[in-house]
Amino acid sequence: MSEKLKQFEQKLDQKLTAAEMYANRPRKWWLYLIIVLILTLLVTWSGSSIQFDGLTVTGSQVAKGVISGVTHPDLKLMFGTGDTDVPFLLLQTMAIAVLGTLIGAILAIPFAFLASSNIMPAPIAYLFRIIILLIRTIPSLVWALMWIRVTGPGASCGVITQSVCSIGMIAKMYITAIEDLDTRILESLDAMGCTPFQKIRYGVIPQLTASFISTTIYRFDINLKDATTLGIVGAGGIGASLVQCLNSRRWAMVGSFVWGLMFLVLVIEFLSTRIRKKLARGE
Repeated sequence: MSEKLKQFEQKLDQKLTAAEMYANRPRKWWLYLIIVLILTLLVTWSGSSIQFDGLTVTGSQVAKGVISGVTHPDLKLMFGTGDTDVPFLLLQTMAIAVLGTLIGAILAIPFAFLASSNIMPAPIAYLFRIIILLIRTIPSLVWALMWIRVTGPGASCGVITQSVCSIGMIAKMYITAIEDLDTRILESLDAMGCTPFQKIRYGVIPQLTASFISTTIYRFDINLKDATTLGIVGAGGIGASLVQCLNSRRWAMVGSFVWGLMFLVLVIEFLSTRIRKKLARGE
């Protein structure tokens, strides 16, 4: 009975402590009020700058056409085997995303190490961080418009564009992983007399592998969607054919492309989520 009484008293003390902490919580209602006022002003100002005149006749026709195409897709185009059919264009779009992601991920590794403040001197780290920031500030469509003048229209422009764009984001994520390294492991290996290669092999790579792979897979998800957008400006993939069908109002073909894209994105999303969970939690 005495042990149960002690346990009851401990639980009571914990409840009282929690109640006291809640009663003594910081009162920040004025801060929340200021945030709400700022958001209200932003929404009011934004709404006053936008005028909606309703849907035009052409817009409503396009909307009806897209809905009709999605509900009645061109099955011959969807399951065809030609180089203008959905399966081939989806494979080309995925190939652009795969190559762009892999090249960008590999090129991002030296940028990330050179921009990490816990490895390189501060001036060099800041210089490479500025370079990475400059890469990230330019949208992918602008990069595509620049590279298309160099390589011409086609899948090669999409690969180069996605490689460059991937460097900016992947390197930023890599830097975070590198700066979160457990240096105690490296100090232990150094005390054991390990060579620099051995320290990298047994102390650095095991800590970074899961994070690097997870970041690369996440970027691949983004690149797969961007590959469709880049096709609009002539950088290969399914986007160019989709825009042509929209402009010529071939709604059944539009529906086939839309269904193909949705299927591809859902499959890749499912697989990438499973892989990231496996890497993060071992599930």
